[in-house]
Amino acid sequence: MKKKLYIIAHNIRSAHNVGSVFRTADGAGVDRIYLTGYTQAPFDEKKSAYPAQAQKMLAKTALGAEEAVSWERVENIGDLILGLRKDGVQIVALENGMPSVDYRKFKPSFPCALILGTEVTGIDEEVLGECDSVISIPMRGQKESLNVSVAAGIAMYEILK
Repeated sequence: MKKKLYIIAHNIRSAHNVGSVFRTADGAGVDRIYLTGYTQAPFDEKKSAYPAQAQKMLAKTALGAEEAVSWERVENIGDLILGLRKDGVQIVALENGMPSVDYRKFKPSFPCALILGTEVTGIDEEVLGECDSVISIPMRGQKESLNVSVAAGIAMYEILK
């Protein structure tokens, strides 16, 4: 049985980070990426004749993974979470700086959706309140967190191992 993992990229500012998440998701075998909030979506020729600058940056980093990984733009993350939960999906947030489970000790159930948040402030408390679990990556240095795309890669591979 295939382990189904979905990524919810919520309010990620950097198109480079979004592209990196696409590329890593392709490598890890993620089933779908949901883009919520102001997260940049890949170029869609059905919606525009020419890609915007941010879409070009995303594509440059993703190296074609944005065409290989299924994705969907969803305006309301709350509605998305409710719909996924209704379909039996476990909702997990990747967040540092609050009570959480070390990502290495987390026992996922599948299907599973991993929420990634904005680079500076993380995931809103309202969204965290809708999650079944919150996982984190322990930090040993002076910085409080990793780059969102790096942290996402670590978590994706650990969840799917």
